[in-house]
Amino acid sequence: MINYYDPSEKIKEIQQLLVSDKKKIGFLFGAGTSLSKKSDKSPYIPAVTKMTQSVIEALEKKGYKETIASIKSDIIENGETFTIETLLSNIEGKISIIGKGKLNGLDKEQFIALGKEIRDKVREIVSVHKDIKDDRFKEMAQYDFGSWIKSAFRKYAVEIFTTNYDYLLEIGLEQNNVPYYDGFTGSYKPFFNSDSVEDIHYLPQQTKIWKIHGSLGLHQDGTKIIRRGESDKDDLLIYPSVLKYSNSKKQPYASFMDRLNSFLRQNDAVLFVCGYSFGDEHINERIMSALQTETTAHVYVLNYDVEKDVAGNRVNTFSEETNIAKLAKSCRKLSVLSTRKAIYGAQIGTWKLKREPDNSDTLNINWYFDEDAPYKEIEVSKEQKGDEQWSGEGELSIVDFSKFTKFLLNMIPKDNVDVTNND
Repeated sequence: MINYYDPSEKIKEIQQLLVSDKKKIGFLFGAGTSLSKKSDKSPYIPAVTKMTQSVIEALEKKGYKETIASIKSDIIENGETFTIETLLSNIEGKISIIGKGKLNGLDKEQFIALGKEIRDKVREIVSVHKDIKDDRFKEMAQYDFGSWIKSAFRKYAVEIFTTNYDYLLEIGLEQNNVPYYDGFTGSYKPFFNSDSVEDIHYLPQQTKIWKIHGSLGLHQDGTKIIRRGESDKDDLLIYPSVLKYSNSKKQPYASFMDRLNSFLRQNDAVLFVCGYSFGDEHINERIMSALQTETTAHVYVLNYDVEKDVAGNRVNTFSEETNIAKLAKSCRKLSVLSTRKAIYGAQIGTWKLKREPDNSDTLNINWYFDEDAPYKEIEVSKEQKGDEQWSGEGELSIVDFSKFTKFLLNMIPKDNVDVTNND
């Protein structure tokens, strides 16, 4: 028997959570939010595939073509996909075992230099803030998110956790004049204040932003004090490699991870996850361990699962076999809202409206749901198209970060917010 979930009912539940003064609202943003584009003019960080291509092209220009080809062969023979993460992991592994010999034509020092070249290129790619000029920031979904925070008056300040290094969130908040705190104190050379991160009641009325994989501009000075300043080659970042789990136990990352766990251990805490695919076990462990405590906290995952297959067809990848689904089926406090399907109370189901929407609905259906959207597995013949009937099925659109931020803005009276429409 197929389970069905009515998107209008579930979205109303989310709306009530977002406007409730009793709830402590948090967000966990992954790479997908920096990739999401509001328009063709939106600054963004490319996805892993495109970023990997850019890095490889830069390395080949510096004479590493044969070395990269050899390492790629090793990775593929090991049954892995060739990406930035597997490339860096392979290099880190070889650095740890190479000794005084050579592998893939390189010695230990040359591998260290290669790893540095890759990290420098990644930092260059995510430094997209350097190209944001004039009013281009208004084309950012992060700007709309900042507009919502500014206009949504709440008893408890919003907490933002993000794995992204870039400054897009900060720009979105600052261009809306939203005060926020990121764990650093001071003006001349701001320093990391771990005590303030541990105190859940510190600056209670100010938006928080915790960058759990580090950020451009974070450095450790000669006295081992972590400071925030201009971005350079020594930025403290957790790069995607086999070392990210051990690095997450260092400061300032450890304090930010503890804060995520502490946030979810509060009663009435609600965490919305967007752009994060649950691929980092050190983050998943903190989330799941917090949800296993006796609190009323809940996590809603907005899972954008649309990809292109080898033929260029649009497909939905979410299923019961995905890691997110397995976690949600093991914990009733974790709900997943995907494009075509959802998991509530550990049960998977398909989106389907119970009735055709009309003008009496409180929320406009177009804000969050695309009815009868094209679906790869459904083929309609020419004869059937003219007699097609309303099915109630479709795609949940707010799993896309740019659509989610627009949905947030639509809940606020238009005279209270600056909205740049780009449909």
